[in-house]
Amino acid sequence: MRVTIFGTKGYDRRFLSEANAAHRHELVFLEPRLDLTTAPLAQGSGAVCVFVNDCVDAKVLAVLAEAGVGLVALRCAGFNNVDLAAAARLGVNVVRVPAYSPHAVAEFTIGLMLAVDRQIPRAWARVRENNFALDGLIGRNLHERTVGVVGTGQIGALVARTLKAGFGCDVLASDPVVDPALEAIGVRYVAREALLAQAEVVTLHCPLTPGTLHLVDAAAIDRARDGLVIVNTSRGALIDTSALIAGLKSRKIGAVALDVYEQEADLFFEDLSNEIVDDDVFQRLLTFPNVLVTGHQAFLTEEALAAIAGTTLASIADAEAGRVLTNRVGLERVRGGAHPG
Repeated sequence: MRVTIFGTKGYDRRFLSEANAAHRHELVFLEPRLDLTTAPLAQGSGAVCVFVNDCVDAKVLAVLAEAGVGLVALRCAGFNNVDLAAAARLGVNVVRVPAYSPHAVAEFTIGLMLAVDRQIPRAWARVRENNFALDGLIGRNLHERTVGVVGTGQIGALVARTLKAGFGCDVLASDPVVDPALEAIGVRYVAREALLAQAEVVTLHCPLTPGTLHLVDAAAIDRARDGLVIVNTSRGALIDTSALIAGLKSRKIGAVALDVYEQEADLFFEDLSNEIVDDDVFQRLLTFPNVLVTGHQAFLTEEALAAIAGTTLASIADAEAGRVLTNRVGLERVRGGAHPG
């Protein structure tokens, strides 16, 4: 099958090309993201392959369907950027990668938690300038802290298990589906509101849905414990960034580590080092010494990229052969267990 791959980087070309040896699809790599202006570039392809910040709304899907595209293959787990109702109406199938390497994101999450809690980025910057003073670098132990994990799919479960068994944390969890294996090791499931109010550290691992949009908002921050640490490696819009900044300014929030940002589509995955970034909210966020931001890289390991490429191309092969699409996303999908990155 001819597949037009939008928003590609060097690592996409490498891992997709390597995985394609087993399928021999005709891969067309494009640097631009998919949107209404670039959708016609898929003319002649049976499938398009997209990532988290590509636009797959009703208008784009109409152009793709008119061009003969019958499959949208997401090389990620999240699908909030796809109009599933429009896809169903137009007869366009949508597939995703529900699980690739949950360890990649879970490990990165713990790394962010430790880095921001122990002032590692600030310490590194100081040493680069031959400043070895320790004033201002006091951190806190994770051991015996109360940590809340919102979403206990594959990634959230790994994070919860690591924090409980590895660090001896008191772990609270919130998810519509209770994981008995986590309960067996002492993880306590509570309502989301109770988790946000009781936890000293909160880490987010749930998909972006109408029910989770801005789940960390001004009201949640007001109810939180003083000095709350927030970590988000899931979806940027789970957090109301303006409310987050207000919480940082009031000292209600003690530290923040983000690998995602709700307006990241115009920023992340691009080199803007020679540009003026005119997102005032994002720039304000970067001024806080207790905020650590990375550019949506939690998924970026060799193991995860290989799994993403293999699963994506296998789904395309299934579509071409008329087989059942085991990774299909339909309107009935309201939750996801894997990282949406």
